[in-house]
Amino acid sequence: MNMISCRDWNEEMHEVSENEITFRPSVYGLLFRDGEILLSPQRDGYDFPGGGMEIGETIEQTLIREFHEETGFHVLMKDLVYCGQDFYYAIPHEKAFNTILLYYTCSYKSGDLSTDGFDEYEKGYARKAEWVSIDRIEKIKFHNSVDSVAIIRKAMVI
Repeated sequence: MNMISCRDWNEEMHEVSENEITFRPSVYGLLFRDGEILLSPQRDGYDFPGGGMEIGETIEQTLIREFHEETGFHVLMKDLVYCGQDFYYAIPHEKAFNTILLYYTCSYKSGDLSTDGFDEYEKGYARKAEWVSIDRIEKIKFHNSVDSVAIIRKAMVI
């Protein structure tokens, strides 16, 4: 039995047996307006709106659902910016995930910023989405395993 190293949101590593890891593709959206990007404040940093794919969902359905749950906005999926993978350990659930990470640009369709779609777990660590100036992205902390600044920069030229 192989052991897999999985990082948590604190960047601490957990050794987990490969048969205890759940496969969980995740889809995230990048929405821009007037020199700003919409980000989800989480703990002492930020992440992109998005999350895990449900069985039977398409990538587009996941992006639209997760983005709405975390921001209150209905969006349209546009272009793939980044595809990667991670082994992630969710501390409160004591569960490890092998995740494929998909990042797409999106466009605003309708809605107002809201936390109404947060589940009980998200209510404990997340706050209402915020428009963050692109000028600040190199100075803020991101809670994810990707090069967030590079992904934002790439999305801006697509």
